[in-house]
Amino acid sequence: MNKPFVLNSHGRIVFPFNFLPDLDFTIFDTLEQFSAVIRRDFEEKAPTETDIVARLRDAKYASRYELLRDLALDLFWVNRYALTMYEKRPMRWRDVPRHRDDVFLPVYKRWDVAGLAAAIEAGYYALPPTWDASTEDKAFRILLDVFRNKPGAGSELPAIKPTLKEILMDPGCLSLHLRDYDPDFPRYSYLDIVNYAHPVAELEALTRQAMVFHNHSPWNREKSVLTPVGQLRDEDVVVPFFPKSPEVLQFIHRVKHGGRTRPTRPKALDLSRPIQPYPPVDVRKRFGIMPRIEAIAVYEGEVACTNQDLIRNTAWCWSRMTAEEIEEKTGIKQRLYSQLDLEHMALLAARTALTKAGRQPAEIGAVLFCTCTSSKLIPSIATWLSGELGLFQTHASCDMVAACAGMPYGLAEAIRQLQEVERPVLLVCGEKFSDKIGTVRTSRMIFGDGAAAVVVGPAHPGQGPDIEVYQTYASGPWSEVNSIIWPNPEFDNNITVFGPEVKALVKRYLKQMIGELTALPNPENGPGTLLDAIQLVVPHQANKNMVVSLAQAAGIPPERLYFNIDRVGNTSAASILLAIRDAVREERISRPTRVFAPGFGAGAVGGYVVMRVDPAVVA
Repeated sequence: MNKPFVLNSHGRIVFPFNFLPDLDFTIFDTLEQFSAVIRRDFEEKAPTETDIVARLRDAKYASRYELLRDLALDLFWVNRYALTMYEKRPMRWRDVPRHRDDVFLPVYKRWDVAGLAAAIEAGYYALPPTWDASTEDKAFRILLDVFRNKPGAGSELPAIKPTLKEILMDPGCLSLHLRDYDPDFPRYSYLDIVNYAHPVAELEALTRQAMVFHNHSPWNREKSVLTPVGQLRDEDVVVPFFPKSPEVLQFIHRVKHGGRTRPTRPKALDLSRPIQPYPPVDVRKRFGIMPRIEAIAVYEGEVACTNQDLIRNTAWCWSRMTAEEIEEKTGIKQRLYSQLDLEHMALLAARTALTKAGRQPAEIGAVLFCTCTSSKLIPSIATWLSGELGLFQTHASCDMVAACAGMPYGLAEAIRQLQEVERPVLLVCGEKFSDKIGTVRTSRMIFGDGAAAVVVGPAHPGQGPDIEVYQTYASGPWSEVNSIIWPNPEFDNNITVFGPEVKALVKRYLKQMIGELTALPNPENGPGTLLDAIQLVVPHQANKNMVVSLAQAAGIPPERLYFNIDRVGNTSAASILLAIRDAVREERISRPTRVFAPGFGAGAVGGYVVMRVDPAVVA
């Protein structure tokens, strides 16, 4: 289930799902699985009511925003099941269906909230404003009203609410009774929430959260009371809960009646190393037709998502982090997103590359597409591109999934195809991450959208190859193979990155790559090795700080590396070609240059090419 961003009326990027929880319940077989997600995303990051009061008493809050944020986190936790599973529909008691299995009425226990609310209110006004007293006070009034009038303590609320039949078995059960219900009670529209803007990113996010909480109980909260269901009269208005979707109802049925069980997978075999190493491929020695890079073209996302934009879209499950801290951790100031779909970006890059190469579509012998974010499986994007480019027939058109090593994998296959078709091969690499991240903050900080294309044609007789050496790898320890997962059912099918495991595989592959390059001779017949002949290193644009640190440890100084991740983010398969385009634009590549381009990532894949890049072929 993709979750796209929107641009609001101010031109700002907004992630609605960061404020309006919408979990995929098809992935949950048991209540325990769902509870684990709720515990991780709502409970572990949220203070309880008594925690907040204790922090006020101990002077732990320096200003009002810190208290406001904790109060919002507590309310997300208290409403964790109502927000994720149910829709509230106030109605007269006489009209509530009594015998349906999809209508529920929560049971509450009386609790003393007055003292806690008074302590929070007094503590708030004793603190200094953080940025904007008026906006902070408005958000506080909403949050405190919701807090003061919530019908029960958060720890007492079960996920599965009783049906009417079940609750009526005990007439003493307490449920919420609205004494002054107005169906036209003011509420914020979806556009009000999305279009809200404030100069302070943190307050923009906080105010949107307050709007959501106001809408979640759209009635005069001060006039709501807990009443035994046996004492309700026909005209009394109560608040039954309805499942938000058929998938939620099916999940409730699985929990209550038992259901889906999945077979256990066989245990992974013990790790075994290759019987002998896989040597890098020396193109000049291995092949008869030498590859020539005829054109490189890119399409980068047209919407910038800055670190401030991330703060404006702080989700309920994010711990606090500033824009500066995001840059310090990742080396990224912004990532570029696109409103186009993946195949559209790929097509634009492909057409630009063909134009730059001076090639007609009929001259292309094969079309290869590398991606790890395609939602289009049939037809493959490569065959779709072939059709859109007017190719009546190719020798091969196929998609490849090699994640962040997509470019080395793709060029390796392009060279092999070149031997068979003896005519140009079109390689396109593209990714669209922006709608596959959801509320996973680590992924949101890193990934971007973009596409790039390269035309690889046969060199003139007697001419050397532009791509001199290539190498590809895959697999490793189970933890590294599964270090990046999409879709990940444990995180609402969003893409997830496990940093320590990724760092381990990058370190392993970089060491292996450097060892191979130092074992190969200088292709110019000069002193030293192939590594000494490298003029510029353009790595896959992963976490910049991590790559620089590991490259230094492997003997590559930072000044030999080129990065553009600070501007575009990590675009996986497309990242190296996007970086090469920018290196040409910034004149880091101003003449034919020998480039070492390593990639590594999901599935514990890795690979590299050593190639000569002529800036004249870059569109």
